[in-house]
Amino acid sequence: MRAWQVERRKRTRHLIELGGLVVKAGLVELTNDDRATIYGALIWMAEKLQSHEGENARDVWAAKGKRAFNAEQHQQQKGQRP
Repeated sequence: MRAWQVERRKRTRHLIELGGLVVKAGLVELTNDDRATIYGALIWMAEKLQSHEGENARDVWAAKGKRAFNAEQHQQQKGQRP
């Protein structure tokens, strides 16, 4: 496989994973799949991260995301036990 094909597949996988996070967060259902609303929210996040509150917002959002990932992992492990 050529190098550009490998890079394209990596980029595609990355974009699919990011889209999965949008779905996992419930944004598709909460916005009635309104792409303008989802895009607007993402723009608002980017603006927030670029503001003087950016570092704090990043810390808060990262902690919340880590808790959610850990809770999901815990639920999956709990469900796999006999």
